[in-house]
Amino acid sequence: VQLQASGGGLVQTGGSLRLSCAASGRTLSTIGMAWFRQVAGKEREFVGALSWGASSIMYADSVKGRFTVSRDLAKNTMSLQMDSLKPEDTAVYYCAAKDTDYAVGTKVYEYSYWGQGTQVTVSS
Repeated sequence: VQLQASGGGLVQTGGSLRLSCAASGRTLSTIGMAWFRQVAGKEREFVGALSWGASSIMYADSVKGRFTVSRDLAKNTMSLQMDSLKPEDTAVYYCAAKDTDYAVGTKVYEYSYWGQGTQVTVSS
């Protein structure tokens, strides 16, 4: 599975951004996917995830109610809609995929495939 993330940028506090993750090599209906983010010097942290088949969706408490994970099977793309952005959302955002089981994964080690990351900067 190859993943290509895009859509990052600079936005003011309270603004919105939409990230996309285009997958190739596998269809999204056969893999679980997630978004993680990382600030320099800190561990990569979970943001949101879709299970294989999208029957389950999970979010980190810090983004619940503000971020929405979705997928478009026709485009084989996963998206992360980010609203009401805060300066603490500033990070490099990564999309990831796993094909080992049907459960939603929230841990970095559960994912075998990673995109290259896209920078999101929220100014105060």
